[in-house]
Amino acid sequence: MPDEERIITPENQSNEDNVLDLTLRPRTLKEYIGQTKVKQNLEIFMQAAKQRGEPIEHVLLYGPPGLGKTTLAGVIANEMGVHIKVTSGPAIERSGDLAAILTNLEPGDILFIDEIHRLNKVVEEVLYPAMEDYSLDLVVGKGPSARVLKLDLPKFTLIGATTRISLLSSPLRDRFGVIYPLNFYEEDEIKKIVERSAKILFTDIEPPAAEILSQRSRRTPRVANRLLKRVRDFAQVRGDGRVSEPIAKQALDMLEVDALGLDQVDRKILLAIIEKFNGGPVGVQTLAAATAEEMATIEDVYEPFLMQIGFLDRTPRGRVATERAYKHLGMPKLSDEGFTF
Repeated sequence: MPDEERIITPENQSNEDNVLDLTLRPRTLKEYIGQTKVKQNLEIFMQAAKQRGEPIEHVLLYGPPGLGKTTLAGVIANEMGVHIKVTSGPAIERSGDLAAILTNLEPGDILFIDEIHRLNKVVEEVLYPAMEDYSLDLVVGKGPSARVLKLDLPKFTLIGATTRISLLSSPLRDRFGVIYPLNFYEEDEIKKIVERSAKILFTDIEPPAAEILSQRSRRTPRVANRLLKRVRDFAQVRGDGRVSEPIAKQALDMLEVDALGLDQVDRKILLAIIEKFNGGPVGVQTLAAATAEEMATIEDVYEPFLMQIGFLDRTPRGRVATERAYKHLGMPKLSDEGFTF
């Protein structure tokens, strides 16, 4: 199934998703639910910068998609009372594109670069002096007549976000003052997010229904909000508009999202490991070929959650389905004595 059709994908799927994110996005640390340790550190970090009258140091946020990296960057800008310019690594194709963005920043402004690990290497090298010395070194002309033009930049803060910190070069990673990992949320945190979002969307939701959504949201806020939107539509068409426990269960069953938040793609990956490769180990490249899924998508989107819930192990020899995965799928596991459950 194409990723844009998956109801539980943590990636943004459409402009409608962007509108929903903007509508439900918290604007302050107080409104931001979850990531408690990161919030506590940020609060001290920002308060100290305010007292000194300085912009905060460059910040790197990393973790699986849908956990609130972009939202947190916006919260930091709001808390600091500055403007934020949002872009992404693939969108900055040339050093001139980066120069145009940097020279238009005001003192204290925040530049947020999503998917920063996908920056062009030439662009990345231009970013180094900008982060360290707040200056821009541009090469003007070509050949023997080429010269370096140095431009002073206002003191700004770069916030980078990445789902794959291992792909970030060491020189770039070392230039960030603080690095924060964003982890999957606890179910009670997701429940609070669902209840807050329902209130913003003027949707009446019963506590048991909110709990069901939190259990099937893959511990990811973006997925929770998307499921809430779909369940709200179901309640409007098949019920009286109120999201009750039976309505939530019916809607999610129709969407083929099971009790743990797995959909048909997750099950396809696990079944491929179990049925085609005897439970593993199997290399991710082979697994991608067997399931017709992209290798990067398996590594970035599916595996983190399956590992978090204990259904998948990474070993030096490849991926292995765990006993919990067998039990959840109702599959017999081959032991020395034969097939067992």
